Amino acid sequence: MSASEPMFGSDALLQHRVEQWYYREARLLDNRQYQSWLALCLPEIRYTMPGRGNPLVDNAERGSEAMISVERELEDVASDGLPLRDESFPYLAMRVERSFKPNAWAENPPARTRRIVGNVEIVANGEDRVSTLSNFLLYYTRPGSGEFVYAGQRRDTLALVDGDFRIASREIVMDVSNIELPTLGLFF
Repeated sequence: MSASEPMFGSDALLQHRVEQWYYREARLLDNRQYQSWLALCLPEIRYTMPGRGNPLVDNAERGSEAMISVERELEDVASDGLPLRDESFPYLAMRVERSFKPNAWAENPPARTRRIVGNVEIVANGEDRVSTLSNFLLYYTRPGSGEFVYAGQRRDTLALVDGDFRIASREIVMDVSNIELPTLGLFF
């Protein structure tokens, strides 16, 4: 590769590679291949899901996009709020391992899920990292429980390791304020 060539090739090639990677990730999760999914994560991953509040509009910011910004609604550790999830690799590994235990009553019988990933946007392309935004719809049902549809956005940093992407960080911004079903084993 010459010094003038981008690290990942053309923009179209990079977009295609990232989208295909997300489709494979969704397939692994929907097929309950959680160990294979965990292998897509770097050991130093930070996997967060800020809570989402409903603050009133600040009229002092009238006329600016900050007045109605999604960022104002997010409650994470940095904002002194309470995130729904703030996990590292060992915690994710523990949740994956729990899926295979017979006493994991919250996931017995296992949930049926289907993820639709779209609006994949590359927002930054570094030397060996790519920052992306993607939207998702997640259909979730378990025999004996209701059906749920979750929607949101993922803000990821993907690292290129041995020719494939790995999740270095993921922030999940849900479009709902409450997740009403026990979903310890649910990955977004």
